Amino acid sequence: MDGDRDKLSTPRSSLLATPTLVWLNWITVIGTWAGHNNLHLNRVKSVELIVSAPRRRRQFNPPPCIPEIKRVTTLTILDVTIKNQLSVSEHVRTVVNSCAQIMHAIRILRSRGMGDVQLQLVYRAVVVAKLTYASSSWWGFTTASDRQRLEGFLRRGCRQNLYSTDKPSITQIVEEADENLFNSIRYNTAHLLHQLLPRRTESSYSLRSRPHNFELSHIHDNRNFIDRMLFHPYHNA
Repeated sequence: MDGDRDKLSTPRSSLLATPTLVWLNWITVIGTWAGHNNLHLNRVKSVELIVSAPRRRRQFNPPPCIPEIKRVTTLTILDVTIKNQLSVSEHVRTVVNSCAQIMHAIRILRSRGMGDVQLQLVYRAVVVAKLTYASSSWWGFTTASDRQRLEGFLRRGCRQNLYSTDKPSITQIVEEADENLFNSIRYNTAHLLHQLLPRRTESSYSLRSRPHNFELSHIHDNRNFIDRMLFHPYHNA
């Protein structure tokens, strides 16, 4: 925590019945926990993000700011930027702009005589990896426009002979990463996210094999990684 920005993400619905004093006590608890783990909670560098649902007509008056805690509308967590309405459009824009600067460096490498095979390797290792970094955490919050922007940048690489057209698209790369992560969570009981999986169901009937035997909730949120994978067409085929 010390030397890095600490995050306090506040659900909007919980604020309606939560006094500021409760949040101050909560921060004190976090500070105590940090001290027991040889860390330091730097309140000056800590920020608060109030998450609200987009397109809500209900009037909402945010509570008073917490002393020494700055309130923000955009938060960057492990290089992934989210807004207070759970939009990742700014993250996509930032990543694409950063990759555009990398493209300038790749053009310099080409002008210095680097071959296409080596340039394609650099493009996949740097640009494609940056475009899809931590995609499982934010892909569900992308809009059609966000995805088109990412795919468009990849097509630009194809036109410059930096990425082969027979290589996976951004969507395919993300789906493969999701599949690998879900299998790791599913089969590794020591995985940190394994506890988020729903209960397994047992059937006494001789039915066709299922991709998984986890309970499916009637409430489905495709933005959530676990939900997205449980309801994925591949897993329900």
